[in-house]
Amino acid sequence: MNSLSTSGRSVNRESQVSRTAAMALMLLLAVYFLLPIYFLIVAATKPQGDLAATNGLTFSHFNLFENLRVLFTRSDGIFGRWALNTVIYAVLGAAVGTLISALCGYALAKFRFRGREFLFSVILGGVLVPTTALALPLFLLFSATGIVNTYFAVFLPSIVSPFGVYLARIFANAAVPQELLESARLDGAGEFRTFFSVAFKLMTPSLVTIFLFQFVAIWNNFFLPMVMLQKESLFPITLGLYEWNGQTARAPLLQESVITGSLVSIVPVIILFILLQRFWRTGLAAGSLK
Repeated sequence: MNSLSTSGRSVNRESQVSRTAAMALMLLLAVYFLLPIYFLIVAATKPQGDLAATNGLTFSHFNLFENLRVLFTRSDGIFGRWALNTVIYAVLGAAVGTLISALCGYALAKFRFRGREFLFSVILGGVLVPTTALALPLFLLFSATGIVNTYFAVFLPSIVSPFGVYLARIFANAAVPQELLESARLDGAGEFRTFFSVAFKLMTPSLVTIFLFQFVAIWNNFFLPMVMLQKESLFPITLGLYEWNGQTARAPLLQESVITGSLVSIVPVIILFILLQRFWRTGLAAGSLK
């Protein structure tokens, strides 16, 4: 009896130590990931002269609103145009890309046809191809078709996501019962009507996960716009801030605008994650159950 009691206390002690170690590790990782954001917030509130003269992790003179005014009025308000371009690329690209991924994933999950598994294997292979490796072939293709240096040069590649198709197939298998589809077909619904009235509604919480992945990838996209675009008016925020940062050697005042612009650029992503967090968790849970 004593040995069982001793064994139980030992297990509880080990469990408590494991929980403490896990919490300590999570706290350390949280500090590691949040420290750059904290530094960015602190730096964005400082005037230009305090960036090098004060500690990077301590606040000084609060100058955030003046920095924002300078940011949005510099170069005839070009930053506002970059922000609008980024919203167009990210929101429309993620929405259209999610719809395409949902259609493809649903078809691969619910229809049986010759070559289905081979096609899915090819799509999975596309996940392994880095986007930087596709930039030059895409540039040559778009150059031949005359759409380089246009919105379509960034928008069209953004709506294709092999990883989104992979997730959509998993979600369709997990969330859409075959019996409901058969019932809709018996009621006379066509395949597209069945998809949008039955499958799409059941997959919607899960598709938010695909939308978020697509949105963040497009919002942070840098290399593709750099290859495809020459007009400054078409730049997204990432490429615009990169161009400004390259000019800080001869125009040091741009440094504060680059820092403030970087802070502004992450705010929409944070807001979107907070608003869609509930759906995102549901989508991840659906995929993990499968």
